[in-house]
Amino acid sequence: MIAKLTGLLDDFGPDWAIIDVNGVGYLVHCSAKTLERLGVRGDRVVVHTELQVSENDQRLIGFTSAGERGWFRLLTAVQGVGSKVALAILSALSVEDLQRACASGDAAMVARAQGVGPKLASRIVNELKDKAGGLGPISAGAGSPPIEGLAAAPVGSTSADAISALQNLGFKPATASMAVAAAVKELGDDAPLNDLVRVALKRATG
Repeated sequence: MIAKLTGLLDDFGPDWAIIDVNGVGYLVHCSAKTLERLGVRGDRVVVHTELQVSENDQRLIGFTSAGERGWFRLLTAVQGVGSKVALAILSALSVEDLQRACASGDAAMVARAQGVGPKLASRIVNELKDKAGGLGPISAGAGSPPIEGLAAAPVGSTSADAISALQNLGFKPATASMAVAAAVKELGDDAPLNDLVRVALKRATG
């Protein structure tokens, strides 16, 4: 699977760009925010990609960050959200705004995206609320400030995967996030997932 392209921005349109990689032009479909960040024709760009295959079509979806691609994957896992709707949401909201909306259950914010009605927006925030809460700054309670010292773990990162692993073992999002943050501080940002989970488990149960 093609996961990333590094090349020159050859051309672009309202929802697509062509990335020239050593003379081969790759057509990638993008959100409006991704297109804004790519720059102008001739600029050197790095695009994270997701290959989507259907019965009669294959297309590359492009993102300027792995985090944005991670949110695209989360969104398209929700029933009723295809790639077109997911890109519309990522065009209307930044990754940070989307994460905040899902974590707080703010369906109205998600409904700002073109083609997203109130019912679908509610389904999105309800299904992704727990995942967003585990991947962003954790609040001690409704209306409370974030727990001091916790930073957001980008979707798709090793830290986010470790947090998810601890949550799957039954730990609450705040506990999982604090334990992983402590493990990262001890082992470093480049620690393998298995080591990160092992140390985080010790922190969570210690």
